[in-house]
Amino acid sequence: MSMKRPYRMARAAWLLGLAWLSSAALAQADEARARKIVGGVCFVCHGMEGESAGEAFARLAGQHGEYIARQLEHFKSGKRKNAAMADMAARLTPDEMLALGKYFEKQVVAPVPPRDKELAAAGQTLYHQGKQQMGWPACASCHGPDARGAATLGQVAGYTQSRLRQFQQREGGREAVAAHAALARMGPQDMAAVAEYLSSK
Repeated sequence: MSMKRPYRMARAAWLLGLAWLSSAALAQADEARARKIVGGVCFVCHGMEGESAGEAFARLAGQHGEYIARQLEHFKSGKRKNAAMADMAARLTPDEMLALGKYFEKQVVAPVPPRDKELAAAGQTLYHQGKQQMGWPACASCHGPDARGAATLGQVAGYTQSRLRQFQQREGGREAVAAHAALARMGPQDMAAVAEYLSSK
């Protein structure tokens, strides 16, 4: 066996280890940067761990990191309308948005039991079965049977209801096109039921 081969293998392993260490260091730096931003502004409405300060504010803990980053970009560009968030997002770089998304995705908030079990049960049926007689497909057909594809998974019920109303009014841009059609025939009680169900997931 050539003496060069063991050397090359050792060098490759060393470079791989160095790359891993560099990646880990960058991840720690991103998390520290994100935590600093959260502690400076985000915590007032969304909490330090993304647990949300109330019905009007999104619960960010455990949500999809890329989705969070994309929404921040939409607030910054004006695609999504919210004066307070537009001001906050205007100060963020794309890297900081991604760091914040990754930070909140890692946070865990204990599931909250539904406040209204009957309403949540109705929401579960609507989520998984829809209302075929009204041409309303099941939410699960796009968001998955376990709701892992839903940005509203574990979300505050009141906040989810407000977002569903916005989608129904054709707000939300390109990402909400499918939701526009699905929500066209959805009544307030239906929205409340689905929101209650998702809030406890």
